[in-house]
Amino acid sequence: MTRFRSILSRVVALHVVAIGVISVAMPLALYWLLNEAANSLHRDALHSQAVTISGFLKPLASGVVLDIPPELEPLYAGSYGLYAYAVLDSAGHVLFSSRNDGSALFPPKESGNGEWVVRRRGTGSVLFGLSVSRTVDGRTYVIQVAQDLSHRDVIIDDIVASFLPSVAWITFPLLLALLLIDILIFRRALKPVREASTTAATIGPTNTEVRLPEKAMPTEIVPLVQAVNQALDRLEKGFRAQREFTGDMAHELRTPLTVIRARVDSLESGPLRDSLRKDLENMTHIVNQVLDIAELETFIVAGDARADLQAVCAEAVAFMAPLAVGQSKTIALGGSEKPVWVHGHAEALFRAVRNLIENAIRHAPTGGSIEVEVSADGTVRVLDDGLGVPEAERESIFRRFWRRDRTKAESRGLGLAIVARVAESHDGSVTVENRPGGGAAFTLRLRPAAA
Repeated sequence: MTRFRSILSRVVALHVVAIGVISVAMPLALYWLLNEAANSLHRDALHSQAVTISGFLKPLASGVVLDIPPELEPLYAGSYGLYAYAVLDSAGHVLFSSRNDGSALFPPKESGNGEWVVRRRGTGSVLFGLSVSRTVDGRTYVIQVAQDLSHRDVIIDDIVASFLPSVAWITFPLLLALLLIDILIFRRALKPVREASTTAATIGPTNTEVRLPEKAMPTEIVPLVQAVNQALDRLEKGFRAQREFTGDMAHELRTPLTVIRARVDSLESGPLRDSLRKDLENMTHIVNQVLDIAELETFIVAGDARADLQAVCAEAVAFMAPLAVGQSKTIALGGSEKPVWVHGHAEALFRAVRNLIENAIRHAPTGGSIEVEVSADGTVRVLDDGLGVPEAERESIFRRFWRRDRTKAESRGLGLAIVARVAESHDGSVTVENRPGGGAAFTLRLRPAAA
């Protein structure tokens, strides 16, 4: 059963085997039952005929005489009669016989009183019969009665003989129809399991409170569902504790950083103060990014949330322009000048665009340029003229704390991870490719919203 992974396929496979066995066994069993029923009917009919014939025996002074009414004689008329009979005395001598040669139907020693006899004639036909002892006027006589089942009037035996080729074949279609009905029943019975699987697929970092439904679940599956829900409870607690720790840590770091910065600013001007101030700026930036990551882990965009992407990009460009100018780089906003409404949260989108611009500023050479293009279809492209991104790294750069050169402390690999998280929460995507003339082009695609 290892090759059948699903419950339904296992049940169907077992049913197919059962159908094959039953399709053979059931017709044979029915044939045997019909044959036994037919033999019983023959035995009863022949016994009744023997009793009837014994009633036609009339005593005489020297023996008995067989007085069969004329209207019943055709029933025993030679080879055309339905029944044959023979009356023997206690010594085994034939007194009366319907056979043309006047002989017994079968030797008396072949059967006792009331026993069933089967005898094949020389012509190939099968003769079924029995013997019954009757006493008439103090003398015992043996009455033999038989029936040739090859006779055209023996309907019961024809039904039994034709059962296998004519009727038994219908067993397989009936069982196949039963299999199809079983499949429908099992599919309906397993519907709650499929619905639970669909529910489980929706569980993620943003909705850890979702649990598998236990209502209408099959009794055999309920313990598994309960165990999974309990495991999800434990995971949610651990996930929440980790998320709260990250947020609390970032918040707690802000105060000592502010104090340290105040003390650094109180130092005399010089290389030491400038170096310490730069390190503090990097630390503050990292703490802010960690806070962004912590907030975005639980961030959910409302179904009716909408934002003007053009306005968001304009604000981000204005916010990052001093940084670009301070590094002798230019920054420009292009594309649509009209509002571009997308499904999303304006503040979260601002963080994503800001981090894309910051990444472009970091990698653009001195004197280089950064371009931000907004399209009416809800797409933002941030272009720089740096070294570009190798194809092997185009997925890795969106992972947290990934850096191409870990010897440099300017970046901790959180900016693009924030962009990817914002895109995921907005049902969007972010990709990167190299520009034909050199540099990288990051594309943030969002879902358009009604104006």
